[in-house]
Amino acid sequence: MGIKKDSPGIRVAIKVTPNAGSNEITGYKDEILQVKVAVAPEKGKANKALVNLLAKKLGVRKSSIAIIKGETSRKKVILFNGIRNEELIKKLNTPG
Repeated sequence: MGIKKDSPGIRVAIKVTPNAGSNEITGYKDEILQVKVAVAPEKGKANKALVNLLAKKLGVRKSSIAIIKGETSRKKVILFNGIRNEELIKKLNTPG
């Protein structure tokens, strides 16, 4: 799936690894963005950590990021609003 421009925003396929040593974006594998979060996947903690990490990395408000598929799964589809496609790609591919 990768990154797809959608009418209300941009959709990105993500695979989350909970209980990791740190919160980090590790890159793409088979067009799916790989993300590690340090917290356990209980009571939405991993989803919250994911949204916080993405918002900080992209410099957008948390409210502009929505999990539209996979709320209880490691494989998710995230919808980003308020950021251009080129900017999203550049920031996701920038280390740090």
